[in-house]
Amino acid sequence: MTAADPLASDIGLLAPGRVGSPASAATSDAAYLRALLDAEAALTRAQASLGLAPAEAATAVTRAAGTADFDLASIALRARGGGNPVIPLVTDLTAAVATEFGPYVHRGATSQDILDSATMLVAARTLDLVLDDLERTGHHLARLAERHRDTVLPGRTLTQHAVPTTFGLKAAGWRSLVLDARDRLRAVRTSLPAQLGGAAGTLAAFTAFGADDTRALTAAYARELGLAEPALPWHTLRTPIADLAGALAFTAGALGKTAVDVLTLARTEIAELAEGSGGGSSAMPHKANPVRATLVASAARRAPLLAATLYGALAAEDERPAGAWHAEWEPLRDLLRLTGGAARDTAELTGNLRVDADAMREHLGLTHGLIVSERLAAELAPVLGRARARELLTRAAERAAGERRPLADVLGEEPALKDLPGVDLADLTDPTRYTGSAGVLTDRALERR
Repeated sequence: MTAADPLASDIGLLAPGRVGSPASAATSDAAYLRALLDAEAALTRAQASLGLAPAEAATAVTRAAGTADFDLASIALRARGGGNPVIPLVTDLTAAVATEFGPYVHRGATSQDILDSATMLVAARTLDLVLDDLERTGHHLARLAERHRDTVLPGRTLTQHAVPTTFGLKAAGWRSLVLDARDRLRAVRTSLPAQLGGAAGTLAAFTAFGADDTRALTAAYARELGLAEPALPWHTLRTPIADLAGALAFTAGALGKTAVDVLTLARTEIAELAEGSGGGSSAMPHKANPVRATLVASAARRAPLLAATLYGALAAEDERPAGAWHAEWEPLRDLLRLTGGAARDTAELTGNLRVDADAMREHLGLTHGLIVSERLAAELAPVLGRARARELLTRAAERAAGERRPLADVLGEEPALKDLPGVDLADLTDPTRYTGSAGVLTDRALERR
């Protein structure tokens, strides 16, 4: 297999989020060529297993597909002639096989059978790598959730402090999304089907070549590829592509949730989190940028639009479409690469994340105790009445904020509270004592495996 000119190759100069990742290698031009050759060889083997081709032909085609030298750049350039790379590849593979076995290369198939099957192979091989990274991320997040089960920090809603929460619950929530993504990708991975339909989805050429049971042939082909057996040829029934697109876009978004939270909490003025080894700046030597989180957030923003293109290709006319199928190839590969790179980067991010529990604790006091106003309202309403409690708390909150004094001190000056039995203002205004069921919820989330 001859590599293309490196200067003309897509080596990822503008794609730091995926370059060097396992998914990037698994979706390269060389990887696609390998999958196309695997699909061609599997077809000949499947026919041989049913007596539709000589066993020697299957051996010869498989050997040529595995050892012959194929020029990627030439195949890519010649693909313009027929609109897809299978046509020139079949010519080259046939030439690499002994003359007597050449007629058994690609016999009965159409280009879409091979390219769709190869795409499913590439997807399957890439998803296996992505799933490994998701498992690593899930492990890292479980460890963070356990370690910080009771580490309290401000909960934030609409960018403002709301009520206290725990970092353990936040990490458990990130993990829950990662596991949701894992489960969706697993389901898609096991359902990725082979494609076999012939020129217009009727398998007519295979019957002409003597296949009495085309379902057996399809099943044999799927087994050779390690893919699922399709109920029907799916040339214009693009459920497999749509399901794959949806699962990948969800995964990118799920990982993006962790990334954007890290980006927020790693801001200089917050600094509750930090990447283990941030990236440098070309202009400012003091900076340690959250690069991993930045790249994951970038992937999460791009993935939905790529998936939208693939969903748009569902409207594929006739028995084989002009344009809809072709529109899938690059967005699907980009989506596999983006999600694979994001999975790699999230595993690294979560495995090296630094948590500053002291900063989290310090930030609980930024509002001088107002972060627990909900608790005070709930505790004082039965004693003072709802209206009176609300009036008192509103007045005290305004004083605490305006005078920059602890809410507990201001409340202690309220005559209505001085003689109330059982009211411990220090306890009621302690943010660490108002995390609700955060610990229980974290434990519950960690039961999921």
